[in-house]
Amino acid sequence: MGNSAPGWDPQRQPASWRSHRSVVIGGAVLVTVLAVVAVLVLRGIEGDGRSDQARDGADAFLSAWESDDLAGAAALTDDPQGARSLLDSVRENMRPERTELEITGEVEAVDSESGESGESGHDGMRVPFTVTYTLEGVGEWSYDSAAVMVPAEEDHWLVRWEPGVIHPRLAPRQTLVLTTEEPERAPILAADGSQLAGPGTVWEISLWPAMLSDPEAAYQAIEALDAGVDTEALADRVAEAEPDDAVPVVSLRDADFQEHEGELAAVPGIQFAEDTRPLAHAARSLVGGLDPESGVGSSGLQERYDEQLAGTATSAVVIADRASGEAVDTLYEQEGGEAGRPVETTIAPEVQRAAEEALADLGRAGSIVAVQPSTGDVLAAADWPLDGFTRSLQGQLAPGSTFKVVTAAALLEAGMTPDDRLGCPAEVSVNGQPFENQNEFELGPDTTLREAFTESCNTAFIGNRDRFGTDTLNQTARAFGIGEEWTVGAASFDGSVPVAADENELAESLIGQGRVQASPLVMASVAATVADGTFRQPRLVPAAVETPYQADTTLSEGTLTALREMMRATVTEGSASALDGVPGEPHGKTGTAEYRAEDGELSTNAWLIGFLGEDDLAFAVVLEDGGTGGRDAGPLAANFLRGR
Repeated sequence: MGNSAPGWDPQRQPASWRSHRSVVIGGAVLVTVLAVVAVLVLRGIEGDGRSDQARDGADAFLSAWESDDLAGAAALTDDPQGARSLLDSVRENMRPERTELEITGEVEAVDSESGESGESGHDGMRVPFTVTYTLEGVGEWSYDSAAVMVPAEEDHWLVRWEPGVIHPRLAPRQTLVLTTEEPERAPILAADGSQLAGPGTVWEISLWPAMLSDPEAAYQAIEALDAGVDTEALADRVAEAEPDDAVPVVSLRDADFQEHEGELAAVPGIQFAEDTRPLAHAARSLVGGLDPESGVGSSGLQERYDEQLAGTATSAVVIADRASGEAVDTLYEQEGGEAGRPVETTIAPEVQRAAEEALADLGRAGSIVAVQPSTGDVLAAADWPLDGFTRSLQGQLAPGSTFKVVTAAALLEAGMTPDDRLGCPAEVSVNGQPFENQNEFELGPDTTLREAFTESCNTAFIGNRDRFGTDTLNQTARAFGIGEEWTVGAASFDGSVPVAADENELAESLIGQGRVQASPLVMASVAATVADGTFRQPRLVPAAVETPYQADTTLSEGTLTALREMMRATVTEGSASALDGVPGEPHGKTGTAEYRAEDGELSTNAWLIGFLGEDDLAFAVVLEDGGTGGRDAGPLAANFLRGR
């Protein structure tokens, strides 16, 4: 700057002392001015404009980064390609739920190359800022960083790009990564401590397009798995895939894979790989499953107790090598990771196994529930299909004639005895609505309550409807806990017995039709209440049942004795004869509930409920869509009881 100062002439000769003094004084003034200017620049004085422009440039960059406009943020640097690459990498590997960026200090003049303020050149401006990430499993994590701004054209300033802008400890070819170490998912346990759900072997089946020399053979082998694979859609995915892609097909449990391994291995292009994941080993509909992508419980007990089973992950933010992915430094580590805690159930493995095997042998949609009368503990909750709806606990079904246990209890509580006559005609009409017995049988006018119960005569109960008020069944059902709010430890339907709206609805309710609904669990509990004499609310996960529901009314000892005698006679003399000869002195009540199927056709659900007089076990069996209680549900119940 001195060589271009006004008035300087390299050819000029030394002047007089006065002239020389003037020059010296002028030089001193000039040096002073330059020093003041340098200090003012270093301090970023107002009026210079450089600090404001640099701050504005940094603010634009941070705003774009914060709003996830990474292309826009990268364009505000002097290396858009390098900046975009690293910004994308950090977003992908950190997966922030939110990013907040704020300028937090004074703008400082620095050397643009070194970023230091003590250097001789000060052509850059350092703008400090704070980064706050909201990260899954971590929460908010903040740190300080800075951007060195350099001037560009037309008073614009750009970020001098370097990895340290993202984080001051970040070096070239490195990135930030949020790591999560999930604890092993805890098991769901049966009453004896064995696992209903826990780690199990699975096989991941996939197709290798380049090696698929006979696609039709591959699709036939996959269809033979009977695993619900849409082979047409699979063929489309294979056609769209790259030759060396692995096209996922299905995951198989080890037993299923072993059954089909030979057929799969014989087809070129079918690949399989062994893996381990949490699986339901028993009570599959009850236990539920996990989302295959996230590993989060998606149904059943796995969903209800997901946090307890999953535990708390340990998360950390690390600096990782972009090429190898290896962590080279840890910036932050979240404390407090905890292992998952098992869910303990009341399921008795042998009882559950017997229920599942009985249903599997039949191969029909249905459920079996077993309850311990003395405690209310759920010993088994089996459904078929295995991975279907938890009908056992949540089904909302008309219980049919099994509800006559409640209807008979109401008559007995009102003073009737099992030997009192009800009559049993072939048909009864209620305001023009006909009611018949199954196969239109009749027993005659001298039919007693005991006989009507054991043979399941509909017309006997409907013909005596004048003995019931519109709310009689609703009130009697309270002694069985029906229609109240239970805390079982799992999702359950706890039954419904509404007050009858009119005489016709009362007639339907007396035989477990109309608006009366129950789950297999509810009907097993009805049988358990008769067996024990007291309603004990069913429970599946004891730790989750702090205050079980207690019935506000009870049945008299005389009523209970009569019900037990009539349920035993139903096995030895009546419609539940399929249980006669089963060890344990079985008591039972059959039911055949009519309903309209989706196609509008009339169909039935077959029921049988009961208990063992010589064992602490009550049960309910239901088969959907066809059949009768005695003919269909009876043999199923017998197979279950014999298989324990």
